[in-house]
This record gives sequence, structure tokens and C-alpha cells, in this order.
Amino acid sequence: MRQSTVHPLSPARRALPCALAGFGCLLTSAGARAEPVSAVVELFTSQGCTACRAADPVMRDLARKPGLIALTLPVTYWDYLGWRDTLGLHVLNERQRAYARARGARQVVTPQAVVDGSLSAVGSNRQAVERLVQDSSRTAPLPVPVSAEVKGDQIVVEVGARPAGKPEPKPESKDEVWLVPLLKRRDVKIEGGESGGRVASYVNVVRGLVRLGLWTGQPARFEVPVSAAALPDADGWVVLLQHGREGRPGRILGAAKGPGL
Repeated sequence: MRQSTVHPLSPARRALPCALAGFGCLLTSAGARAEPVSAVVELFTSQGCTACRAADPVMRDLARKPGLIALTLPVTYWDYLGWRDTLGLHVLNERQRAYARARGARQVVTPQAVVDGSLSAVGSNRQAVERLVQDSSRTAPLPVPVSAEVKGDQIVVEVGARPAGKPEPKPESKDEVWLVPLLKRRDVKIEGGESGGRVASYVNVVRGLVRLGLWTGQPARFEVPVSAAALPDADGWVVLLQHGREGRPGRILGAAKGPGL
């Protein structure tokens, strides 16, 4: 497991530019399933981190579980070790460091699994990760219903109401809806650095974060062109409803899978 010191940075709110015009045809081939999501697992990983390869099979197994969203988020801060991560994104460094600030941590580590935006474990520790998923999913599904499907050239996202009895968020807090384009599968042969000669075998690799808007706690509908999910290498997407405060991501309140996931 590797550690890196947290540095101040702006929150990961940027929407990355769209690409791959042909992606829309792929997405419109099927509608999204209405399967309730009970937990979301985010794995922060790096091709330059030797310990991260033990986390790859954990994520592949989690991705097969019904009602679970397993996301791989490659970071770039280990690139100086001799191998530049071919899928790493700076915006994912920012997301992980924002999680660290939210829990008062001074360092970030790889591999790190974050469950539902609020619970953390070493990503290669299968028992610890599965225990957090089980603890989270005992109140399954996630508290706010979210559905998403492709209608024509639009991705249509429906978000339900805040559960009765739940307090309103504080003024400095906000709940945001995110479209997360991803690459469903990719094997990468690592040709240099400490992991040279090994293969990273990924599932659901995050390729960007596209903010759809704020959610006020009332039923809401969001529409975005299919092309918004067409980031480089992306061939799928999920939707996340996430609580945030002062630029720090918090609890994931709801989620939906896109076609083919």
C-alpha cells in the first residue's frame, strides 16, 4: 500500500469535454436497468503501485454482484516512479484527496476502496471491503431512488424525494447529480516502473465526472445529451447522487447503472 501527502486543491467539479461521436449509437441500443443499487464501491488505484494489482480481482468480483456498482478510479500521483498510468486522470486525484479532507486524513493511499462515499478500506483487503459493502447494504437499497435510461438522443435521469424524517442539508451543503462515463473493461500491460511486466485488469474505469445539477430533496428530472457521456475510451456510464459540503464529497445517496452494466 502506498501513501501520498494531501495537497490543497479545488473540488473535482469540472465536466470534461465530450468526444467519440459514435458513442451515442452504442448507448441507444438498450435502456438502463431499473435494478435498485445497494452500494457503490470506488477503488483508487495506479498502474505504478505494485500493491494495487491485488485489488483488481476484488473489483472484478464486486462488479458481478447484483445491485452493486464497482468503479475503478486510476490516479496519476505515482507516475514519477517510472511508469505513466495510461488511464490516470488528475480529476480523480482531486476526488480522492477531497475524500481524505472530508475525513480529516493527511494522506491518500493506493489501493483504497471508498464505499458509498463515506467508508474506507484497503482496496486489496477483500474481507474488509466486502464487510463494508455488507454493512452498507443492510439498509438496501440506497436511500434515494435514482433511475436512468436513454430516450432518443438523451440520457434521462429521475431522482426521487428525500426520505421522510431525513433532515434538510445545511446551507453550506449540497446534493449533486453526476454522470460518470466509464470504460467497462481494459487490460493494460505495464512496461516500466516497479510494476513492469505485470498486467492491470480493470473493470468500470472512470473516464470523467460530468455534473448534471443540484438536487433539492424533491423529485427531479435531469436530461443530458448522450454525447455528454462520450468521453475518450468510455463505453458505458453510471449516475451518482452524492451529498457534498464545502467541496468535499460525502455520502452517496442514490445511484443508477447505465446500459450493459
